[in-house]
Amino acid sequence: MWRLSPIVIITLMININSKSNAHLPYRRLVVKLGTGLLTGGSSKLNLDIMSQLTRQVAQLHHEGRELLIVSSGAIAAGRQKLGVSKQKQPKDIPFRQVLASVGQHHLMQVYEQLFSQHDVTVAQALLTRSDLADRAGYLNTRNTLLALLELRVLCIINENDVVAIDEIQEAKFGDNDNLSAMVANLVDADLLLILSDIAGLYTADPHRNSDARLIPQVDQITEEIEQLASGSHSRTGTGGMVTKIESAKLATASGVTMIIADGREKDIILRAASGEAVGTRFMPTTRRESRERWLLSGLATRGKLVVDAGAALALTTQNGSLLAAGIQHVEGKFQRGDIVNIYDLAENRLGCGISNYSSTDISLIKGAHSRKIVTLLGYDYGAEVVHRNNLVIG
Repeated sequence: MWRLSPIVIITLMININSKSNAHLPYRRLVVKLGTGLLTGGSSKLNLDIMSQLTRQVAQLHHEGRELLIVSSGAIAAGRQKLGVSKQKQPKDIPFRQVLASVGQHHLMQVYEQLFSQHDVTVAQALLTRSDLADRAGYLNTRNTLLALLELRVLCIINENDVVAIDEIQEAKFGDNDNLSAMVANLVDADLLLILSDIAGLYTADPHRNSDARLIPQVDQITEEIEQLASGSHSRTGTGGMVTKIESAKLATASGVTMIIADGREKDIILRAASGEAVGTRFMPTTRRESRERWLLSGLATRGKLVVDAGAALALTTQNGSLLAAGIQHVEGKFQRGDIVNIYDLAENRLGCGISNYSSTDISLIKGAHSRKIVTLLGYDYGAEVVHRNNLVIG
């Protein structure tokens, strides 16, 4: 009888697995779990809900998908552990940090217990904006998360609330919706699934308007979409619909599909991962390489340049660099090598890039022809204020 050698058998198995995985709608997923979902709207973690969510994640993990979880709930877990009611807890930031410190450990214990039932190894990562603001920190975090995925370890990520406080705005993501978009950006995810207690983006606030209709898909985030978001509210947690739309902007600009859905729906994670139409799906733009995603993230943005119509046209349709002659206004204080956002006169964001000149320099040379830069400054770093190679449009 004809026999296959062990090497051939292994090769065939790899090819079969590769083919089966190639047909999966989403291979690498970031799943964000909101506080309102994890607590079931109560003041403590709901183990039944968390058990159902972890079961679905574990099933996808064992199917060979790559997943990361961005989890809220640390403060709620801290209140539960310390026996403090939400109504009576002090409102000051240090006490919230205490709750987060106690609760994060308790939250991870719950995840550890639930995932161990499915033979899934978990890890923890606590991040702040400052961890990712410089390119080296961004790459180090990316490499760690990708290594965990390769080792088949499920990483559970949260913002480091003990360090990131409201007063230090540049060190705080603001909520885990924005953090989840940044994680999806970091690891080049196929899907960002944001689960909370609302089924998606509606034409009006569904809690107040019975005629509100779910919007199944958003191809482009327009001003109208942003206005709809401002009228919709999640009932619990810190991340309302406005922050979810902000997250969608970053995710889709990074080439990541994003879905907002109700985490209480049966098998919602499995259904979303299979490509079923659930919640509201935000469609991505062109896939971008890592450096472009870092520039677009806004983590290291220091200033703003407003350009005239000619410069806007050159940047968006002619693959041009930004020259001093096209700059109308400069806002913020930044140094040479910092990242700046670029806007047109109608306040539409065109993109961002690395500036060859400081804000002080640009204030002196804006509107001037490139050959006059040396005369105005006494030196020059080239004709381009932002070179095309250091520019991302979108």
